[in-house]
Amino acid sequence: MTRGEQQSGTINLNDDNMMEGLMFRLRDATCLQGEALNIHPQLTQSHVLIYVRQGQGSVTIDETSHRMQPHAVYFCPADNTFSVESNPASYVELYLFRIDIYQERGGFKRRLHPVQGELLPCRGEVVVLPTDTLVPLCESMLHDRESHDPLERFRSQYTFEQFIYHVMQFYRLKQQPSSSTLEQVRLHMERHLDQGMTIEQLARMMDLSPKYFGDVFKKHYGTSPMDYLTELRMNRAKLLMARPNLKLRDIAHQVGYQDEFYFSRKFKKEIGVAPTVYMKRKRRRIAAYSLNMIGLLLPLRIIPYAAPLHPKWTAYYYRTYHADIPVHLRAYRQHDASSSKIQELTEHSPELILCPAEASSKEKEQLERIAPVYYISAQGLSWREQLRLTAELLGETEEAETWLGKYEQQVNRAREKLHAAVQGGTCLIIRITRNAIYAYSNRTMAEIFYGDLQMKPAVVYREAIYEERLSMEALVKLDVDYLLVLVQQEEETLQHWEAVQHAPSWQEMKAVRLRHLYRLNSDPWRHYTADAMERVVQETLQLLSGNRP
Repeated sequence: MTRGEQQSGTINLNDDNMMEGLMFRLRDATCLQGEALNIHPQLTQSHVLIYVRQGQGSVTIDETSHRMQPHAVYFCPADNTFSVESNPASYVELYLFRIDIYQERGGFKRRLHPVQGELLPCRGEVVVLPTDTLVPLCESMLHDRESHDPLERFRSQYTFEQFIYHVMQFYRLKQQPSSSTLEQVRLHMERHLDQGMTIEQLARMMDLSPKYFGDVFKKHYGTSPMDYLTELRMNRAKLLMARPNLKLRDIAHQVGYQDEFYFSRKFKKEIGVAPTVYMKRKRRRIAAYSLNMIGLLLPLRIIPYAAPLHPKWTAYYYRTYHADIPVHLRAYRQHDASSSKIQELTEHSPELILCPAEASSKEKEQLERIAPVYYISAQGLSWREQLRLTAELLGETEEAETWLGKYEQQVNRAREKLHAAVQGGTCLIIRITRNAIYAYSNRTMAEIFYGDLQMKPAVVYREAIYEERLSMEALVKLDVDYLLVLVQQEEETLQHWEAVQHAPSWQEMKAVRLRHLYRLNSDPWRHYTADAMERVVQETLQLLSGNRP
């Protein structure tokens, strides 16, 4: 292909080779708005993107006419005609972008070649959700292009590439198989609860009618799309209500309700009590004396008033809840940790302390001087029994049973997807410490990974819980399909782990060759609480199938 030649045809957004080296240059950006807004048919020498923010009417590309949809993007390839016609008395606001598209092609001397033909769908539209994703990008582009500063004008190109990325994301979503797309729609609902969503918008993401989309969703997930969305919003709201200093109006907005009074009525109808009553009950000053106690409170929609938090030792809880837990107790692995925590609790006066029954008699005596203490034993009780006991002590039995019911549904869905993904492949979890490798299974792994999720073990030991040392030769002979690795985070072990990965026998193992090797973190895999169990299910599904429950 010579320098002057152009590539024609369609760029397949699902083809990684075609997407590689694709570049965009923004020529011009314009915002058009008004009643009875019309763009007469015109031939364009550059590619054109039309993003409709609001309005009703039609967008025509060559001879194909599309009904104008708010928050939809339409693409007109170079050397084609386009036009826009609004309905009478309809106020239209749209952004029109003229762009050049290039692709790096060739052998040793790679060059950029102009691209002609389709890049985005000319049939139908790409509706981008959440509905306010593209507007700030468009406004930023227009603002930067009018700047006298060349660097600011350059930024408009960067912003346009963000715009293109979002559009391509949703185009590729529409091209995926329906079962995968349905899961993407569900995940979209979960991640964007604060956005307004209608069943019509969700159905358009799958190119289905609202009725058929509703039937498909209910068949797959056992509930209608809008009931599922309501359930997600109510669950998120209950968690937000445990946070201090959040007003009801703010909570309503964060879960997608602009009218706090409507939200209050909806909450009472779904949960059975008014939001103010629920908030008062949840905002108790309950202290979690240990990490495991946090994992018992969160499934009950209770955020602790005080808990051990540290960026390293309790990384997940610190990252997720450090702004919501007012009092951060000492979480270092030091001998004086308990005395430090007791001193901090004395200063902050919680109304109740949740403590492991295995704490020392001295600790118990000191804690009982501060506030009433509920003791939860980790010995002889399953994680379900621990959750139910905690719920009973705190008057949250109904919340616990609801959570357990949802957990079982989540496990069933995850197990089905995992079995389809791994197709009977064998799994092994190993732990590397110092200069030794161990086949490893603790209570969490035995009950969730091999139990609830029914993953197939590469080797069956006499007991479900084990730590059996393996030589490299023995590990290679197991010929496992999926290998999950826990590496102790200290210098000698990390050096050994680095050497293991460079060993030829390690690199020749099936799981390593197939890239079925996964690193695990101690949290949640070495924790034994309801919250940790749920995260093990989610992480297993993400690692082994690249999906979410």
